[in-house]
Amino acid sequence: MELPLQPPVEPMLAKAVDRIPEGRYAYEPKWDGFRAIVFRDGGEVEITSRNGRAMNRYFPELVEAFRKGLPEKSVVDGEIILVSDGGTRLDFDLLQQRIHPAASRVELLAQQTPASFVAFDLLALGNTNLADAPFRERRAALEQALGAAGGRLHLTRQTLDPQTAAEWFELFEGAGLDGVVAKDLAGPYEPGKRSMYKIKHRRTADCVLAGYRLHKSGDDRIGSLLLGLYDDDGVLANVGVVGALPMQRRKELFEELQPLVTWDSSHPWTQAGQDAGTRTPRNAEGSRWSGTKDLSFTPLRPERVIEVAYDHMEGDRFRHPPSFVRWRPDREPESCGYAQLDEPVRFDLADVLQAPPG
Repeated sequence: MELPLQPPVEPMLAKAVDRIPEGRYAYEPKWDGFRAIVFRDGGEVEITSRNGRAMNRYFPELVEAFRKGLPEKSVVDGEIILVSDGGTRLDFDLLQQRIHPAASRVELLAQQTPASFVAFDLLALGNTNLADAPFRERRAALEQALGAAGGRLHLTRQTLDPQTAAEWFELFEGAGLDGVVAKDLAGPYEPGKRSMYKIKHRRTADCVLAGYRLHKSGDDRIGSLLLGLYDDDGVLANVGVVGALPMQRRKELFEELQPLVTWDSSHPWTQAGQDAGTRTPRNAEGSRWSGTKDLSFTPLRPERVIEVAYDHMEGDRFRHPPSFVRWRPDREPESCGYAQLDEPVRFDLADVLQAPPG
């Protein structure tokens, strides 16, 4: 490739803030998918992930879409997404399944669950490196470059009005989006730096502690705490883990939790639970992303309740690992169900993708 920027390029990142900043900013929806920077030089296309890995083999339908829809010489930053539910929502679980080692499986999934791409920055066009240009200029160039794009290529919405951004923050969650991003209109593109701001939903939930995994540094330290919620049938489903703990606390927790260890077959996440189709740690968290990682766990009697902070759900699990808030000795484990969780109002993703970008 003969481009002003050569792959890989680190994407510019965002730091989390509690509220939407006001001032010299442009606001965009925060998409929930795989971050990707796309390089096109004529017939050559290279899709690189956030950590610089080549992604072409996993998304052949996008390679062809980029050949048809991107300027002949360009470098574009954006998000690979997968739309499901009749085109109404983002589906990160289905998107993860696209990362598969078997070429035949990838080809089948490309037909059954094709991905799309939402562009939100232009780093190079023709022989010009735009990274040092103000974002307002890069955005204008991106709008012109993708003016005729369609099909699997989309240009993200944008507004300069913080009140509109606040409305998007509430509405678009119902379509599976992740929040709002604020970008300095005068700022250059700074690879690897957290020069943008992201505002994400933050909520709390009371969960049942039903197991733990050991830390990689030793068998006397907790690596992660396994969380459960009761469904409408009274079945305890695994919904995620808390893994961010101070090292000293990992040792203390190991000692505290030993009296709760149980290998009784009545535990809901034993083999019997798996055979019955219950979402357990083994069948819920084993994935191709885990490689050869040991996913075995130590079951605990489901008697303790943890309050955790989370952003949003992906299906019936936490989309990202929640963080520990506090123990809840005042709560009965049986009261910790899905009914306590906020449910965003449904919003049609098509209305986000097809609306005018500005």
